[in-house]
Amino acid sequence: MRRTNRWVRPAVAAVAAALAMAGCAGEGPAEERAEGGPPPVSADIDCAESGKVQGSGSTAQQNAMKHWIDRYQRACPGVRIAYNAVGSGAGVAQFLRGATAFGGTDSGLGEQDVEISRTFCAGGRAIDLPMAGGPVALGYHLPGVRGLVLDAATLAGIFDSRITTWDHPDIRRLNPGVRLPEIAITAVHRSDDSGTTQNLNAYLSGAAGDDWPYEAKKAWQAKGGHSAAGSEGIASAVAGTQGAIGYFELSFAATRKIDTVRIDTGAAEPVAPSAESASRGIAQAEVVGRGNDMKLEFDHGTSADGAYPIVLVTYEVVCDTGNDPTSLPALKSFLAYTAGEEGQGLLPAIHYAPLPDGVAGRVRKIIATLS
Repeated sequence: MRRTNRWVRPAVAAVAAALAMAGCAGEGPAEERAEGGPPPVSADIDCAESGKVQGSGSTAQQNAMKHWIDRYQRACPGVRIAYNAVGSGAGVAQFLRGATAFGGTDSGLGEQDVEISRTFCAGGRAIDLPMAGGPVALGYHLPGVRGLVLDAATLAGIFDSRITTWDHPDIRRLNPGVRLPEIAITAVHRSDDSGTTQNLNAYLSGAAGDDWPYEAKKAWQAKGGHSAAGSEGIASAVAGTQGAIGYFELSFAATRKIDTVRIDTGAAEPVAPSAESASRGIAQAEVVGRGNDMKLEFDHGTSADGAYPIVLVTYEVVCDTGNDPTSLPALKSFLAYTAGEEGQGLLPAIHYAPLPDGVAGRVRKIIATLS
């Protein structure tokens, strides 16, 4: 039988408190905006003495990885951590052929990936460790239009090339009183296999029904549109193209000052993407992985007030046993830091949602058992 464990709702309150402590996130981490530069790194980090750890994968988590690696290496100068944001599909593939110590992905491993991993993870298998949450933001470039509202059916029409202009009746219906320009829509999707794409596909499939006849896969399947590599590529295309719309992790919108869509979920008010609204959506996820695998399943059709429905959790993929012994101590030390209080605590200020305390605690216990 499948094991399921519901995330406890008190986690939302914890995230809200973290956000209140973080204050207004603005354009970067709070500590980088403070006078005198970054604060001292915590002395509580349990550093490995030495080692090199190479990871690759999800572009959605690359901004979080940048901050995690910077803080960890300042505290643990004997360890070198590197992360190459090549996309979830490529990151998992590189891990499964032994090129990296961990892979980053925005969607849990498939059964075929797990079977392949048994030949690489000597005596074990690959497992998913959730590490950071957040909304999949829909960024758009329409000068003079702020607070644009769309729903699942309209988004499905836009990304499947059935709604092709911004003054389309379905868009006007959702935005009464807004002057929408009579210009073509340029819908931008990922050219590479992506967990972010898979999460958007899952949302549209679950919330738009027959309007989105495509499976929740990492590869883009809908008709038409334009493509770009990675979240950074889509963000660049949207920022530079009037009439464009695309999807990416929220920090890319914040960095480039890209307007984001509010989603009409059927709740009292349309929901904007934020760390807090994503946490409200993620709080309803279930752990569906077996054993030490922490793969999650989301309720994309939620209409709960303040719950953003297009969410993702980035996973770090590692072997439960059979990891490279030369990098294992450093790998465990680094992952314990990212899942720890300090690593999770910096996430709201850079537009990510920290894991609920219960999930983070379970992840830390699993990290301690890696061998």
